Amino acid sequence: QVQLVESGGGLVQAGGSLRLSCAASGRTFRSYAMGWFRQGPGKEREFVAAITWNGGSTYYADSVKGRFTISRDNAKGTVFLQMNSLKPWDTAVYYCAGDVSRSYDSSWMGIYWGQGTQVTVSS
Repeated sequence: QVQLVESGGGLVQAGGSLRLSCAASGRTFRSYAMGWFRQGPGKEREFVAAITWNGGSTYYADSVKGRFTISRDNAKGTVFLQMNSLKPWDTAVYYCAGDVSRSYDSSWMGIYWGQGTQVTVSS
């Protein structure tokens, strides 16, 4: 069992940067692959990034490759999403997810979810 709480969202201009944090509680945190998803206005929830339990591998949606970086600090029980070169279409509620996995058809899913943090990018 794990509880996730996101923070770090806000309003930035296009081209700017934000770093999101997800604080996790629970002794099983280290065992989980973690990820970030987002849901923009009028859009379905979509996968953004994932990281394996030990941070050895990372995965990104094509739309954010080269701009976003996911990382984790298991000692602090925290996962991060560094977002650079933000674009207006990155505007969304960003959700931290625990125990994420990728299915055979390449879709991603998560078992545990945070409440989300709003990211707004102005043009």
